[in-house]
Parts: sequence; structure tokens; C-alpha cells
Amino acid sequence: MIKLIKSEPDYKAALAAISDLIDLDPDVGTPEADQLELLALLVQDYESKAIKKTLPVPIAAIKFRMEQQNLTQQNLVPFIGSRSKVSEVLSRQRPLTLSMIRALHSGLGIPAKVLLHERKRSVRRRTTFAAAQPS
Repeated sequence: MIKLIKSEPDYKAALAAISDLIDLDPDVGTPEADQLELLALLVQDYESKAIKKTLPVPIAAIKFRMEQQNLTQQNLVPFIGSRSKVSEVLSRQRPLTLSMIRALHSGLGIPAKVLLHERKRSVRRRTTFAAAQPS
């Protein structure tokens, strides 16, 4: 019997049932195919609500796209600028500018939301004893 997925055990059971149904390779229009489709929809709904979605770090997204499309750093020059800028951006020595983000989004199809995402940094302020002393 198919039921709503409300917990992690329900989710795991639904995934196992999906796996079993996929192994059967049911024909379209059969009760098994309908059951597979319904379970897939229930799992998708549960995942959209229960699994926290995190955005990738912008540089990781760029490197992933480079790997997907078999691009080199040279291929990024039209989007980022000079070869040295590309190198600095990929090594995280230079931040992405708005114009770079726009170019990467339109040219490589990387979602702007990903490119604009800033990873929270745990930067500690360092103060030296001498800096803390009044002059």
C-alpha cells in the first residue's frame, strides 16, 4: 500500500520499493508502472521539503562546469578577463565581479544564484597587543 512519506523510515521504504519496481521494468500503463510513478512523486515531494538544499561555492561551480564542458582556463578569458584574472579567480585570490558573474551566467549557463552565493567565512579578527594599545 502506498502512503505519504512523513519520516526518514518512510522515505527509505519508498526508495526500496522504487528500486524493486525499477528492477521489474514494468510496461507503461501497468499497475506497477503507475505505482512506480506515484512513489517517485511522493519521494520528490518529501525530498523537496525535508532535504536542505545548499548552494555550491561559486568557484566549485565554475570548475564543475569547466569539467563538464571540457574547458581550460583559457576558455574562461572571455567571461572573466585576462589569463591572470582567471587564474586569480580560480585560486580564490580575486573575487568575482558583477560583470564576471553576468558573463559566466549567460555564457556558461551557471545559475546567477550560485555565482552570487557567498560562503560564510569564519574569519577571526586578529589584533596584536601593540595594535590594541592606545597611541
